[in-house]
Amino acid sequence: MVPFTHGFSLHVTVYIAPENVDRFFAASKPVFKKVIAEPKCLFFEVYQTPGQPGTISWVEDWSDTPDWFINNQMTKKYYKEYLAITEPMFIKPGEYDYLERLGPEYFMAKST
Repeated sequence: MVPFTHGFSLHVTVYIAPENVDRFFAASKPVFKKVIAEPKCLFFEVYQTPGQPGTISWVEDWSDTPDWFINNQMTKKYYKEYLAITEPMFIKPGEYDYLERLGPEYFMAKST
């Protein structure tokens, strides 16, 4: 695998039945809090597609590699519990994309 010098960004989109959106967010919030407390988690933001409340996306930036994430982060108990609750709500498979972060030269964030 190509080295990820500046870490990686995970872009996720899931498709939830509209009647389950509130349940999905209720199940996601405790995991969100655990993930953002992880030392290697640099950024996490959740998005919702206007007019399609069941299309939910998020971006996570991590300071390590996708291999590390899959073998060390995704194996944590709280992910297994979260997926057991939320995956039955999916109306089609989610989309997952691992992107290499280009580093400080191409990063900016303003507080709102």
